Amino acid sequence: MERSTSADIEGVLRERIMRRDILPGAKLKEVMLAEEFGVSRTRIRQALGVLEARGLVDRIPNQGAVVATLDAANLFKIYDVFEMLEGLCARLAAQNVPPESWQDLVELFGPDLEQAIIDGDCEQMYLAVKTYRTRVIEAADNPTLHDFLGSIWDKTEVMIRRTLILPGRALASFKEHAEIVAALRAGDAQRAERLKCESMRRAREVLEKYQKFVL
Repeated sequence: MERSTSADIEGVLRERIMRRDILPGAKLKEVMLAEEFGVSRTRIRQALGVLEARGLVDRIPNQGAVVATLDAANLFKIYDVFEMLEGLCARLAAQNVPPESWQDLVELFGPDLEQAIIDGDCEQMYLAVKTYRTRVIEAADNPTLHDFLGSIWDKTEVMIRRTLILPGRALASFKEHAEIVAALRAGDAQRAERLKCESMRRAREVLEKYQKFVL
């Protein structure tokens, strides 16, 4: 009996790709993966098919599946859409739930997190951003938006993580998100949307400046 489902395998491989434990362009060998997970090659193909649909894997004739490579030109095209969707998500989230429901995020993006970043712990900022994203997409309550953003996050998460260790970026991102969360707490949907779009534009500027390192 096979121990892992296709969803289990897809989740593990997705995490490895996003963390760059498996680098862009690397081959994903069905036989080796089948042995690792104790499943048939059919189940591996099913998992790879899901990853391909999410844009994380490419199928190359006579080579099989490889981890997708995202070049700068395509990345910035994604960010054109990313900015608008993130802003929309913040606006819908503010409109859909009571302002007081954001108080825990106000506290999360508070002095303790700021001090952790100053002390060099950028991982805490990354985790805080993930918490923010989970909360706003849930509050936005829009399945189409959820799917679009999920696909983009899959492609960009590793780069976002890498940008946070660049000089001054984690602290700048902290201040930007603290303002966004304050707007959510105030129930100001338009301000939350505007601030999130501005934050995304600044993130893009950082990516453009440091693209050789990030990519």
